Amino acid sequence: MITVQFNPNPIKRSRVAPDEPPFLMSGVVNWRLTVRPHVWRPPTDIYETEDRFIVRVEIAGMAESEFSVTVNNNTLEIRGSRSDTPERRAFHQMEIHYGEFSIEVEFPGPVDLSGVEAEYNDGFLRVSLPKAVPRQIRIGD
Repeated sequence: MITVQFNPNPIKRSRVAPDEPPFLMSGVVNWRLTVRPHVWRPPTDIYETEDRFIVRVEIAGMAESEFSVTVNNNTLEIRGSRSDTPERRAFHQMEIHYGEFSIEVEFPGPVDLSGVEAEYNDGFLRVSLPKAVPRQIRIGD
């Protein structure tokens, strides 16, 4: 089982500090780039349905307990570390990443934290975040 942590009161900064990663705007979500060169980012799909945001990460060779999934307001952060075998090898080609990875995604609208679900199956981590439904507030009475 993957545990999703929530931080209901994150500290918001009015401007990005020089050592903070920059944001890239891409329509639906903001992608946060890491400035740490040893941290890599697995292939990630982010899409939106009528009532949910879905984040799908291709990250084979892990166990559910090796993921850290955190939601701070409209920002999802997925972290972990994929280990390689310790045997010595002489590579002819090396394309599979190992070590610490990090993904941060900021969504354009509010997320209902009570309905966030995460599952890891067949090498894919899938996080489903329901969109928050606006509430109508009556004045008076």
